[in-house]
Amino acid sequence: MIQTIDLRGVQPTRAAFQRLVPRPVVDVQAAMSVASALIDDVRQRGLAALAEQAERFDGAAPASVRVPQAEIDAAIEALPADVREALEEAIARVREATAAQVPPPAETVLRPGATIVQRWEPVERAGLYVPGGKAVYPSSVVMNAVPAQIAGVASVAIASPPQREFGGAVHPVILGAAGLLGIDEVYAMGGAGAIGALAYGVEEIGLEPVQVITGPGNIYVAAAKRVVRGQAGIDSEAGTTEILVIADDTADPAYVAADLVSQAEHDEAAASLLVTDSPAFAERVVAELDALAGATKHSERVRTALGGPQSAVVLVDDLAAAAAFSNAYGPEHLELQTADPQELLRSIRNAGAIFLGPTSPVSLGDYLAGSNHVLPTGGQARFSPGLGAYSFLRPQQVVQYDRDALREVADRIVALSTAEDLPAHGEAVTQRFRTR
Repeated sequence: MIQTIDLRGVQPTRAAFQRLVPRPVVDVQAAMSVASALIDDVRQRGLAALAEQAERFDGAAPASVRVPQAEIDAAIEALPADVREALEEAIARVREATAAQVPPPAETVLRPGATIVQRWEPVERAGLYVPGGKAVYPSSVVMNAVPAQIAGVASVAIASPPQREFGGAVHPVILGAAGLLGIDEVYAMGGAGAIGALAYGVEEIGLEPVQVITGPGNIYVAAAKRVVRGQAGIDSEAGTTEILVIADDTADPAYVAADLVSQAEHDEAAASLLVTDSPAFAERVVAELDALAGATKHSERVRTALGGPQSAVVLVDDLAAAAAFSNAYGPEHLELQTADPQELLRSIRNAGAIFLGPTSPVSLGDYLAGSNHVLPTGGQARFSPGLGAYSFLRPQQVVQYDRDALREVADRIVALSTAEDLPAHGEAVTQRFRTR
C-alpha cells in the first residue's frame, strides 16, 4: 500500500536528500494559466464571473455573494452546543498563544538626539480564505481570523466556497465560527476567482481590495495566490497537507499509523511519511496502516493518499540522518516520536509546526493546541513560516535625528554620496547647515 524508500548508506547531504524526497505529482506552475484566466474574468466581469464560476466549480451559485448578517446570526444560534464550546475553546487558546507573536516597539538611541524606533504596523485590511471541498473547516476560520485580530487588522473579509447542499450558501458551521469571532463580512465564493476578488475587489458587491490574503486551499488557490502576489501580500502557498513522523523503535506503531492516516484523509494527494532507523518498526507500522486504512470512514481516499508517490516509509541509518532528511523535505507537520524528542529537536531546522512525543499528535494542532494549523507545504517550510500575527504586521523604522546629531554624521554622508556619484544626497544634508 505504501512505498518504502531505503536510504541506508546514502550520504545524508542536503543536496542528496532533496533529490530523493517524495513529492506529490502536482505542479502549481502548471495551474497558473488556469488561475490567471479565472482571476482576469473576475476583474473584467465581476459578479457575473463569480456566479458562473460558482455554478461551474461548486455546483450552485449563491443567492447573495455577500452573506447577509441575518444568516450569520442564525448560524451562530444553530451551532450544536459541543461544536460551539469547542470553537470557543479553540479561539481562546489560539488567542493566548498568538499574543506572543506581536513584538513591542523598540527604541534604539544611537547617540544623544539620534533615535530609531522599530514599530510593527498592521495592514488595514485582510482577506481570509476558508476552503470547502472534501471537508468543512470552521477551524480554519479560527486559525486565519484570530492572528489578524491579534495583530490589530481593522477590516477582515472571509471567502469560502458556496455549498451545493446548502443552495449555494456558505456552510453554516463556517458562518457560525465567523460569527463567534465577530466577523460580519463573509462572501460565498471559492477557488482562484475568490482570491482574485479579494485582491482586486468587486465593486458590485461592495468588496474592497485587501492588502494580505491568507489561508489554505487546493492547487488552483495556491496558484492564484502566486498570481496576485504583488497586488496583495500572501502568507504562503498552503496546499495539500503533509505529515512526516520521525520515529525509533521506542514509539508505538499504532500511534504513528493513526497519525499518518489522520492526515491522509484530507485529500488523495496528501503526503504521509514515516522516517525511521528501524526496519522492524517500519514493518509494524505498515501492518497497522493496512488495518486502520481499511476501517476508517474515508478509506478509499486514505488508501489513495498512502499509495501515492508523495507518501513513503523512509529507512535511514540513524536519527541524525532522519533529521537531515526532514530538513531537506521541510514538512508542514513534523512529529518526533523517539526516546528523546527534545534531543532530536536540536537537529531540526525546517518545519511548519513540530509535535514532540507520543501524546502530541498533529490532530491536536489542527484544533486545540493553541498553535496555528495554516502552515507552508511543498517544502516551503524551508524558507517560510506558518500563519501568525506577524503575517499581518509590517515592521517600520521611524527615524528621528536632532540638528546636532545630524551635524555629527554630515561629513560622512557627503563622503559616501560623493563616492556613489549621488552628490544631491549629500547636498540635502549640507543644505540644513547653510546660513540664510
